[in-house]
Order: sequence, then C-alpha cells, then structure tokens
Amino acid sequence: MSATPGLLTPRVLLPFLFVTLIWGSTWIVITGQLGAVPPSWSVAYRFFTGAAAMFAYALWRREPLLLSGWAWGFAAALGLAQFAFNFNFVYRSEQHITSGLVAVLFALLIVPNTLLGRLFLKTKVEGRFLAGAGIAIVGVGLMILHEYRAATVGAGEVLLGTILALSGVMSASVSNVMQGAQIARAQPMVTMIAWAMLLGALGDAAFAWVTTGPPVIESTPAYVGGLLYLGVIASAVTFPLYFNIIRAVGPGQAAWSSVLIPIIAMGFSTMLEGYRWAPLSIAGGAVALIGLVIAVVKRPDKPSVSGGNVVSVPCDKDG
Repeated sequence: MSATPGLLTPRVLLPFLFVTLIWGSTWIVITGQLGAVPPSWSVAYRFFTGAAAMFAYALWRREPLLLSGWAWGFAAALGLAQFAFNFNFVYRSEQHITSGLVAVLFALLIVPNTLLGRLFLKTKVEGRFLAGAGIAIVGVGLMILHEYRAATVGAGEVLLGTILALSGVMSASVSNVMQGAQIARAQPMVTMIAWAMLLGALGDAAFAWVTTGPPVIESTPAYVGGLLYLGVIASAVTFPLYFNIIRAVGPGQAAWSSVLIPIIAMGFSTMLEGYRWAPLSIAGGAVALIGLVIAVVKRPDKPSVSGGNVVSVPCDKDG
C-alpha cells in the first residue's frame, strides 16, 4: 500500500509552489480591476472567463460535460461559496483596506481549514502540524499588526475591510473542505469546477445587476489583460491544481499556500509598487516560514536494532 503523500512530495509540492506563486501575484492585479467597473461585475467577468476556459479544457480532454444526480446541487453550492461569496468579499474588502492587509488576513485560512477538515473530513492533525501552524499564526499576526499600523484610512474603514476579508476567508474554507468530500471526488474534476465557476459567475452577475445595475465594462488593455490573467491563469489553471492538492493532503496542509501568499504579494509589491519592508513585516514573514518548516518537514527515521537487524522506525507515530 502506497504511503499517503505529504506537502513535500514532488507531485504535490510542484503544483503547490506554482499555485502559490500565481495567487501571490493576483493581489496587485485585482486592484486594477477596481475603478469604473463595480467589483461584483469584475468578479462575474473573471469567472465567466474561467468557466469558458474550463469547459474548453474539458472538451479537449474529452471529459463528460454533465454532472450526475446530487452533484448539480453540490456544484452550485461550491460555486457560490468559492466563486461568488469569497471573491465578492475579497474585492469589496480592497475598497476599504490595502491589498497587503487583505492578503495577510487570508493567511488565517489555515485555521478554519484545519478545524473544518478535522470536523467533516476526519483529516488527521499531527502535533507537529499544530505546533508549526501556531508559530505561523504568530508571524501572520505580526504582519497584520504592521499592515494595520501602515493603513492610511480610519479605524472604521479598517474594521469594515477586515470583516469583509474574514468573511471571504470563511467562504473559501467552506469550499476547500467541500472539495475533499466524497461527492466531489466521484465527479470529473474539470467538469465539476467548470460548472461551479459558471454557476458562481451567474450568482455574481445576478448580485451585481441587483446592487449596481446593468453590466459595465472597461475596454482598456490593462483591465482586459488583468481580467484574462485572473480568469484563465489565476482561476482556470490554478483551481484544479489547488483542489487536487486538497484531495491529496487535506485542506489544512493545502492552506499553507495562504501563509506564503502575502509574503510573495509583498515581494511583488516591492518590485512594482515600491513597497518597503518594515521590521514587523520582516519578522512576521520569518516566523511564518519557520512555522511552515516545522509543520511540513518530517524528522528522519531513527534506526533501531532488533534481533541483530537494523530496521527503520519513525520517530513518532504521526510523522
């Protein structure tokens, strides 16, 4: 029987790093989607684009384009949680607080992912993982404190933006755990995500029309280019990879991407926006990375001698 893969298993680690890098770049791109176009319409356009790309990919792979039975309702619930509620909360939160603070707040995704995964999926949680996650959360807290101090808006705006961002965190966590459910595993991955994106985009469009009026589009190269990047690369390409990671190692370990993303986002901001690292953000990023190492790097097996033969015995039963 093959061993259960961990986050450092190459077939998991490589897509994990790719997804994390891409999503670390999206925070700056999202700010370019806020302006003349209401946020809800930008979210709808993103996932209509992503859904079209996913259906095209499903056709290319010759996968069935229809779901079965209860999977239709599941796809609708997944689409609303991941592609409607989550991203509407995120885009709207960036109208009140900086993208850096929103990215850092999303690092807390590891908390509900771990708890909900344990509750609903019975995902095993090792002591090493909990210790690393606890240390990482301390680092995230330092980064949040720096971004809060650096905010130029009033306390009310920061509070509202934080509530919206944390609402997005919970919506994302619900969808992450749903991807680990048996009903999701029983359906073709690409087809499930395609329908979830389409149904989520329809929900986005309905909400946008009710709250802001008919569709508004910006035809500038920056807006359209950003939309294509977010819809195709940061959605159609990355979500299947991320959901496969969830299925392989569980939502708790997959959520480590959210801890790394704000560090990557700050790196992009340093290069493109002149962001300057402060002692708190440097310390927070370093502590978060230490927590990640503790959580995912297993200790080497400890040899023991039994009956004259040396056998390899794990250091602890969880490792």
